[in-house]
Amino acid sequence: MRKAQAKKLPLAPDARFNDKLVTRFVNNLMWQGKKSTSITIFYDAVDKVSKITGENGYEIWKRALQNVTPAVEVRSRRIGGATFQIPTEVRADRKISLSMKWLIRYSRDRNGKTMADKLANEIIAASKGEGAAFKKKEDTHRMAEANKAFSHFRV
Repeated sequence: MRKAQAKKLPLAPDARFNDKLVTRFVNNLMWQGKKSTSITIFYDAVDKVSKITGENGYEIWKRALQNVTPAVEVRSRRIGGATFQIPTEVRADRKISLSMKWLIRYSRDRNGKTMADKLANEIIAASKGEGAAFKKKEDTHRMAEANKAFSHFRV
């Protein structure tokens, strides 16, 4: 174990939207250190979203992230030989992290020619409250609701 918690390095805001959240999303999207490729993918996806919907793509992306963000999750806890799924509230930092990872993971699983197409389609679906990433959030909430009886075991 560490003596002190590791310091969070400050992120530089991105070039187009001047937003640190975009930088964080691009870093999650990145594979094998290819940041410029992931930046291109993200900007192309945002442009495609605005072309398809006729609205601001950046705002739709933010709405999609908001819709996918979970409030509660279940954590496994072993008590007296039995493992219980205990619902706990998600920390603010982890909320953002989970929503980004889900959006990226389920856009990779989608059908489409390029990653930008897949990401754009998942962003549009999530902003409408549809799609696999939104379903993941709903499932997480449903599981927490089902296990509400064990919430008194919370750490």
